[in-house]
Amino acid sequence: MSLAIQAEGLVKRFGETVALNGVDLRVPTGKVVGVLGPNGAGKTTAVRILATLLRPDAGHATVGGFDVVRDPVRVRSLIGLTGQYASVDEDLSGTENLVLIGRLLGLSRPGAKARAAELLEQFELTEAAGRAAKTYSGGLRRRLDLAASLVGRPQVLYLDEPTTGLDPHARNEVWNVVRRLVADGATVLLTTQYLDEADQLADSITVIDHGRVAAEGRADELKRRVGGQTMLVRPTSLSDMDVVERILADLTGTIPVRDDDTGLLTAPVADPVLLSTMVRKLDEAGITADELALRLPSLDEVFLALTGKPTEVVA
Repeated sequence: MSLAIQAEGLVKRFGETVALNGVDLRVPTGKVVGVLGPNGAGKTTAVRILATLLRPDAGHATVGGFDVVRDPVRVRSLIGLTGQYASVDEDLSGTENLVLIGRLLGLSRPGAKARAAELLEQFELTEAAGRAAKTYSGGLRRRLDLAASLVGRPQVLYLDEPTTGLDPHARNEVWNVVRRLVADGATVLLTTQYLDEADQLADSITVIDHGRVAAEGRADELKRRVGGQTMLVRPTSLSDMDVVERILADLTGTIPVRDDDTGLLTAPVADPVLLSTMVRKLDEAGITADELALRLPSLDEVFLALTGKPTEVVA
């Protein structure tokens, strides 16, 4: 497996504060790795080291095979970075922003204009290209910011909380852009405060807490590691809830959680075969259900189990 990013034993201190305490990170080429963690966990510090903006106190890291300390110029030629806040000049138009970045990267004026036009079309910004960036909506501005990070055709893209503050529609727009970039071969390191974002985009997830890696793996692996599945049953008729509760309790050996307002009953299950048994038991009792399913723990529940903190503090 080819690795676009490889970090081993990263340590970074700020005075008495240990931001990173031996972090290992591996990002396969052409994949999305999500990095999650509560405030102060060390996520952004790790990104800044990998972007050559900070030097680690110990450990080492390579991007595209180049050491971030010994070969920072080569590393910078391979990466693009989109931070939490838009980095474009709001008084310039979309086209002017991208042309400016192209010129700063050494492109000729015709080359910079051609690359700007290409990216504006790719990010569906052509109609807004001539307007000042300050007139853009949040979603348009984030798309322009992403486009700006791609002017130099980076092989590796760091997305540090790219959808913070966006409404659900704008977030979905950014997600679609990221999916297209990965389909075209880009490698993405994503830090995010939205666990559903990591669930949607990341091929694997690394959870950092107190400067250390608390867990890593695919989302479904992390969910299974934290706990088993939950059976959900919602009878069509609320009058059947008592009978369904007894059946569910007998099958699982637990006391189901009951919500009389929604009619939903839930209970943990260790064996997924119990779902088919539940179907048979309901049929024998002449009971129909509007909802009957097994689900893994949510990524929010995984995060809470791993860090002891609710997702509201993730950043």
